[in-house]
Amino acid sequence: MPSNAVAAAVQEQRLDQWMWFARLTKSRTLAQAEIERGKVRVNGVKAGRPSQPVKPGDVLTVASGPRVRLITVKGIGTRRGPATEAQALYEELTPVADRTKSSAKTGSFGGDPLIDGLATAVRPTGAGRPTKRERRDTERLKNRFRES
Repeated sequence: MPSNAVAAAVQEQRLDQWMWFARLTKSRTLAQAEIERGKVRVNGVKAGRPSQPVKPGDVLTVASGPRVRLITVKGIGTRRGPATEAQALYEELTPVADRTKSSAKTGSFGGDPLIDGLATAVRPTGAGRPTKRERRDTERLKNRFRES
């Protein structure tokens, strides 16, 4: 009976550890943070904790930035090896068009290959100190009313 328990333990792995082995995150700490923020779902259910077990056949939904990736777990990792070894642990289900598509939200700049895909910095209106442009606009507005 102990041999079955060992065999079952080998077929499951902690979610945060698997994400790190599969190179979906740069560290286990970052994987744990994403899981705790609710950015990862296992078989359509939000992952409750980083120690949640995953096994081959599970479908993960990982939201990282503006992208949402659908991934099927193909294997359990034994170490964080090279990228080719990591890619053997999962199968990407996200359509290719969604992986390479660039839009205004992700910073598309009219097809420039050097700039496309970079996220642009967006500051919500009224948040923090005004930018130089906003300050100049305010000054112009004030001067318009002073001249009248």
